[in-house]
Amino acid sequence: MSMTNAAAMRNYGFDILRVIACYMVIQAHAGEFYYIGNGGKITNTLDAYWVGWYNPICIISVPLFVMISGLFLFPVTDIPAFFKKRFSRILVPFVLWCIFYALYYYAKGYVDLNTTLTNIANIPLNYGARIGHLWFVYMLLGIYLFAPIISPWIQTASRKSMEFYLVLWAVTLTIPYIHLVIPDIWGETFWNRTPMLYYFSGFLGYVVLANYIKRYHMEPRPWNYTAGVILIIAGYAITTYGFIHRLDTEKFINKLALTWGFETINVAMMTTGAFLMFKNLKIKNPDSPFTRLLLDIAAKSYGIYLAHILILNAVHSLLDHRFASAAVKIPLMGLCAFILTFIVVKLLSLLPKSKWIVG
Repeated sequence: MSMTNAAAMRNYGFDILRVIACYMVIQAHAGEFYYIGNGGKITNTLDAYWVGWYNPICIISVPLFVMISGLFLFPVTDIPAFFKKRFSRILVPFVLWCIFYALYYYAKGYVDLNTTLTNIANIPLNYGARIGHLWFVYMLLGIYLFAPIISPWIQTASRKSMEFYLVLWAVTLTIPYIHLVIPDIWGETFWNRTPMLYYFSGFLGYVVLANYIKRYHMEPRPWNYTAGVILIIAGYAITTYGFIHRLDTEKFINKLALTWGFETINVAMMTTGAFLMFKNLKIKNPDSPFTRLLLDIAAKSYGIYLAHILILNAVHSLLDHRFASAAVKIPLMGLCAFILTFIVVKLLSLLPKSKWIVG
């Protein structure tokens, strides 16, 4: 296949969406400086209200990554080759960055040598230091482990079968809100962690949703954009209201961020809306410098994800005291950290065997 034909067949909408999601991850983490206090307590300030307006749209970044990854997972025909390709690209850089973060904590004096060595030894069970964003990799690896099992169903399931699963998954997305009224439902007890719809829940729903759209709604249709806008507006309204309304009453993050949960119906609405809006987006000039830059950022999004916390912390130290309001600081810090992290990852990619570092 020629380069021209390959470019014509490429769906640039997903490259654009990957870059946007990558930026949104960084901006979401930039907002954490302005509402999370010591011990996970909430700092109820004007800046926290700005977080409440900015972050709700940014939290769709994680489920968007899952949908984009899930879109290209199937079919799984050669299981050893599948695991070799996926795990070498994801697992090796992840382990190296876990070790780096553990050593970084030691170099900064946050932990002693014995704790550092223990943290590194614990990497198979959890990340080597409490760098919270790395939870995503464990979840993604879990989906990869399940992919060969679900692949035959994904490829052959009828439309009604996939819709049946997605309806039940949508019901599980309302459970966080049902729990506000009824603590235990459908067999939940302290001795039963797997209630009735447990097996329909989780991030796997985003994978199935992406492949459902791929099979039955991938062609451009006039209603895609309209439906996407409606879903984003409705989901954003629920997500934002839930945070701001609870800001005056809740003291801890897990209660305040109820509507920010990746497995809530409102976040799924926004994620689906963005996916529908971008899935058929065209680029007029695939050979332009801008398109090449876009593709380069998209290709390095995993490395950017792994590395961005270090850069973001440095950017926060430099910019925080220069501006009064988080209304300016959050997007500015997010943009600066995004650009600088890309530059760092780009430089790392020039090293020999760099795929083991940046994926």
